[in-house]
Amino acid sequence: MMKLPSEFLARPVAHRALHGPGCPENSLAAIRAAVAGGWGIEVDVQPSSDGTPMVFHDYALDRLTGREGWIRLHSTEQLQAILLLGGDECIPTLQQVLDVVAGQVPLVVEIKDQDGSLGPSVGALERAVADVLLGYDGPVAVMGFNPNSIRVFGGFAPDIPRGLVTDAFSAEHWPMVPAARREKLAEMRDLIPSGACFISHNRASLDTRQVLTLRDRGFPILTWTIRSAEQAETALHVADQITFEGYTPE
Repeated sequence: MMKLPSEFLARPVAHRALHGPGCPENSLAAIRAAVAGGWGIEVDVQPSSDGTPMVFHDYALDRLTGREGWIRLHSTEQLQAILLLGGDECIPTLQQVLDVVAGQVPLVVEIKDQDGSLGPSVGALERAVADVLLGYDGPVAVMGFNPNSIRVFGGFAPDIPRGLVTDAFSAEHWPMVPAARREKLAEMRDLIPSGACFISHNRASLDTRQVLTLRDRGFPILTWTIRSAEQAETALHVADQITFEGYTPE
């Protein structure tokens, strides 16, 4: 099994880059701020209508741009002209983010699920992300909630470390995912088949049997999302490294 390079655990990871006033989440400004601080960086990717990996968290545009509609229904050209709220930059492509990071700090790319219920209808975005990352000369890893996505990505880019984003997968927080699927995901039964070499787990359920068993085996564990020094101290009793936002770790 591929191993996660130690540099991904050496420093805290800025969630959606180092965002704050004047630096919207997943913006190039937030990327530059994280690089300047020497933090690891986590970003999210969604596809444009023409298949380009865009760095953007949500499926809909409204929260982050004030515009209506779905990101996947807009072309790359259209998305690059849409201003992010709270800053003076537009939605970047993954390639633009790579050009700014330029190998200076570790980068973790989360592929957002395109199946709708964490199922098998994936492939196009995974291939597009692989095509971009295969030309990148720097420390990079890929992760996602959907094990199918991570497994498929591995077929396109077997030498890039990949991991699962994991959770307790409660019905309250995952209403679109069938109960049997949620149970399988919570039990992490797809961890080995997906080829994952790390997990990034919800801090609210770090004390579950599955996570503690992985910790005892020395399996790398990131955790999200840490918003205070107190949360970080508690999380690091289990996790190897934190993904943070809203404060600056010491």
